[in-house]
Amino acid sequence: MKTVIYTEGMDALEARESQLLSALREMRAVLVAYSGGADSAYLAWAAHRALGENATAITADSPSFPESHKRDAQEFARAHGLRHEFIETREFENPDYLKNDRDRCFHCKDELFARLDDLAGERGIENVIYGVNVDDLGDYRPGQRAAKLHQVKAPLVDAGLTKAAIRELSRRAGLETWDRPASACLSSRIPYGTPVTIHNVKTVDRGEDAIRALGFRQFRVRFHGEVVRIEIAPEELERALSAEMARQFTAIFKRLGFHYVTLDLEGYRQGSLNAVL
Repeated sequence: MKTVIYTEGMDALEARESQLLSALREMRAVLVAYSGGADSAYLAWAAHRALGENATAITADSPSFPESHKRDAQEFARAHGLRHEFIETREFENPDYLKNDRDRCFHCKDELFARLDDLAGERGIENVIYGVNVDDLGDYRPGQRAAKLHQVKAPLVDAGLTKAAIRELSRRAGLETWDRPASACLSSRIPYGTPVTIHNVKTVDRGEDAIRALGFRQFRVRFHGEVVRIEIAPEELERALSAEMARQFTAIFKRLGFHYVTLDLEGYRQGSLNAVL
């Protein structure tokens, strides 16, 4: 992962965090949409710091969420004393999600936020929050449209926090997520127009677990039917290009049912499948 350097002065950074904590205290009680990534982990930690047991981090239990991420989310919550729960989401029962068009992410987040709305209503909680940051506002993210539809609040944006600021605040707080690589749901590995199935996303998950076991840190497995396209971070790509690694990649992915195994020479780049849009 490329190092993200925070350049704003420390006084300004502390002021933004103070603004965030004050806003969270004013909410009195919150449900946090929590995936365990750097942004949502920092937000869940900050909400716990501001509200204690009145902040609950909620993680979606879905086939599209990698098993390793579920473990990471649970371990972080346990390590920092967060109140944490899993809820089942059923986006795979929605034909509009399965067809995997450019609004797939909207349908996923619509399901998640609808479930969180129901849970908040049952518990008398007025505020559902999520970890979108200022930098995310310039990317193609249909999930933000779902958040607006469900009136989900974005405290990190309101406090003017960028990805770099969140990583720096997390580092200073001793949060192990401060340099965690960017993550996304497993369905994001399936090209638009190719139907999303539980089998496909589970195949991707097993492939990514195998690459992680080889010691790579930032990568994606892109599912193209009979072809798998492996993206490795540029700083790790030289190691991936060896003949021995080629043999290991081939063995892993042919066991998973792919006929052709390819390594993308451009390396990992976030949202590469959005290029067709």
